[in-house]
Amino acid sequence: MTPRFDLIGLLTSDLAASLAFYRRLGLDIPAGAEELPHVEATTPGGTRIAWDTEETVRSFTPDWTPPPRAAGRISLAFLCDSPAEVDKLYGELTGAGYEGAMAPWDADWGQRYAVVHDPDGNGVDLFAPRS
Repeated sequence: MTPRFDLIGLLTSDLAASLAFYRRLGLDIPAGAEELPHVEATTPGGTRIAWDTEETVRSFTPDWTPPPRAAGRISLAFLCDSPAEVDKLYGELTGAGYEGAMAPWDADWGQRYAVVHDPDGNGVDLFAPRS
């Protein structure tokens, strides 16, 4: 059998804050999931995204310690319907207190682009093709 990409896993120090952020991006995360140690949601494209708490990881790796919070090497990208939606969503997220990393701009590669950080410092790109 050939392995197939199926899931993106995020490790979070504050599950409720992380789930609230991704709900704002339109992911269908069940109510009450904040009480669980592991949460999964399926994106409209079929890829699964999962969250684990630091406590969950420590349950099977007791000596684990989280890396320092800093801009990482991972980003998740969300395709928006239009350049105006990129601007609107960036404004809603930063207005709700999430950290804006790069305000919306017209990228040289033909997209409207912006970057925010989720509560754990992961980059989340918002983009749409410019017409």
